[in-house]
Amino acid sequence: MDNMKSELENRMDDVKSGLENRMDNMKLGLENRMDDMKSGLENRMDKMQSGLENRMDEGFKQVDTRFNRLEKKVDGIRVELTETQETVDYLSSKNVQHEKKLRSINEYSL
Repeated sequence: MDNMKSELENRMDDVKSGLENRMDNMKLGLENRMDDMKSGLENRMDKMQSGLENRMDEGFKQVDTRFNRLEKKVDGIRVELTETQETVDYLSSKNVQHEKKLRSINEYSL
């Protein structure tokens, strides 16, 4: 009887050991799969981040280019406005000179 009991205990220990090994293997397999999924997701996120950063950099370059063009255009308008103001000032002074001359001619004729 003791022999049978001992044999049953040995078999139960073997089954237990086998189950523990099998569970450990399953655990390792799941951990490996989870690690693979994690690294895959991290790689995908890194690529997305890199792509987004590249798109943002390109957008900022376009905005900078447009601002530079706009700045040049405003500078050109500023120069034209200054030239126009100088022309108006010159013509105004000539107009005043002619009016003075006309008044003086008008005074002599009276």
